[in-house]
Amino acid sequence: MTLTLDDIKAAAGRLAGHIERTPLRHSRTLSEITGAEVWVKFENLQFTAAYKERGALNKLMLLTDEQRRLGVIAASAGNHAQGLAYHGARLGVPVTIVMPRGTPFVKVQHTKGHGAEVVIEGDTYDEANAFAQKLREERGLTFVHPFDDLDVIAGQGTIALEMLEDQPDLEILPVPIGGGGLISGVATAAKAINPNIRIIGCEPAMYPSFTAKMRGMNAEAGGQTIAEGIAVKVVGVQTYAIARPLIDDVLLLEEPYIERAVALYCNVEKTIAEGAGAASLAALLAYPERFRGKKCGLILCGGNIDTRLLASVLTRELVRAQRLVSLRIIGDDRPGLLATVSRVIGEMGGNIIEVAHNRLALDVPAKGAEFDIMIETRDAQHTQEIMDELRACGYPPRAV
Repeated sequence: MTLTLDDIKAAAGRLAGHIERTPLRHSRTLSEITGAEVWVKFENLQFTAAYKERGALNKLMLLTDEQRRLGVIAASAGNHAQGLAYHGARLGVPVTIVMPRGTPFVKVQHTKGHGAEVVIEGDTYDEANAFAQKLREERGLTFVHPFDDLDVIAGQGTIALEMLEDQPDLEILPVPIGGGGLISGVATAAKAINPNIRIIGCEPAMYPSFTAKMRGMNAEAGGQTIAEGIAVKVVGVQTYAIARPLIDDVLLLEEPYIERAVALYCNVEKTIAEGAGAASLAALLAYPERFRGKKCGLILCGGNIDTRLLASVLTRELVRAQRLVSLRIIGDDRPGLLATVSRVIGEMGGNIIEVAHNRLALDVPAKGAEFDIMIETRDAQHTQEIMDELRACGYPPRAV
């Protein structure tokens, strides 16, 4: 079985009017930061905040009347579950989702909120998937794979049709790879429309499943990546067969670049990206020489990130940019010391966030005191100016 441009165009016809035709916008600021000409496809503006609706809906619309009556089933703890549940409810198709134990409560509730029956079974995705297959046989349900299904892949490929319709002269598409559904659909459509366009896969370094298969290796995959949406240990059989001949290269991404990409989308574009959704921008940050001066189409493929994780990422970016820094000051334990240090910081335009006062540390003199002061500054240069002023006033700090 193969996938063609006609399959993807047919899928686009089915999806028309049922999903958002998301905007493709040029980002002047991201272009300046990365050195590339950056256009962003905002798939986080879908109702369920992810592109997965496209493939799920295309699959649902191709079901027979009997399959619709009996319903569908999937194993998923992410965006596929919500997309399938939402459009299943719209079309009157019963949806069962099997999720492994440990799935975040908010994802369970959102999936239930879209009308699906949620079954919690298994400690891993593989165990949940095995149970879903068992229920499929028992109930006569249709299994909807999150990526290794031609109808699902065709739905995802409609993104490329829209991107090249809006901006026909795009030269390069960096595309996130998890199981491979998105990149196989996008590559099929894009290469058929413009054989010279370059397709670059983007994988988290902790989960190099496509890269390993491409190199004939058995690389270990695992770890806590912020890009959990593409943290897939084994790429799909069909997706690999489709995508491999069409991909020009695959880049592995370390966590700090993915974190920075999430923060940039928030701070620059004023939009929310999950880790996987920011992977293509992370590729431009990690490998700028590969994209410099090129017209790049980035798919912001999802915005479902836990709010606490987003807060942590944004705070860590402040630390990385030295806009949030903790200074340790050791001085005499006399009245007014903290007030004096605070005055110096305030007069220099720094903002004190937190103070920890320690008299009992053994590396501090008995008549001394140690302060850890977290301050917020404008940038790294401003931080250095404050440190220099403290040193000049007799309170030499060191960053901790």
